[in-house]
Amino acid sequence: MKRLFALVLSSSMLFVISQSAVALESIIESVAQGCEKELQSYCAKVTPGEGRVLACLYAHEDKLTGRCEYALYDAAAQLERAVATLTYLANECDDDLDKHCAKVAIGEGRLARCLLDNKANLDKRCASAIDKTQLRAE
Repeated sequence: MKRLFALVLSSSMLFVISQSAVALESIIESVAQGCEKELQSYCAKVTPGEGRVLACLYAHEDKLTGRCEYALYDAAAQLERAVATLTYLANECDDDLDKHCAKVAIGEGRLARCLLDNKANLDKRCASAIDKTQLRAE
C-alpha cells in the first residue's frame, strides 16, 4: 500500500502540471466517492492541497476499506497512464516543442495548444504521436 501512495503522490504532481483540470477533477471525484467514509472519519479537518489529504489517508492506511483502496489504486493507474502518455508525447515532440513552443509558458494546456496550432508544421513522429494519444488542449 505504501508504494501505491508514493505513486499517487509523485504522479499527481506531473499530472497536475500537464493534464487538463477536467480529467484531474474526475480522478479526485472518484477517490472522494470511494473514500467518502474515510475522508469524513479521519480527514475532515485536513485542508486540501499539496497532498495533505492523501497524506491523511496514508496515515490511516490500516483502516481503509476495500472500496477506498480500490479508488486509490484506480487513481494511481489513471495517473500512471497519463504520465506514460505525456512522456511519449514529450519524447516524440521534443524537437517541435523547442522549435515552435519554446516561448510558451508551461501549464493549463498551453503546450498542447501550441502543438495543435502548429500541427501542419510538425515532423511526422510528433504528428503521429498527437494522433495516437488523441491530444487535446482544454
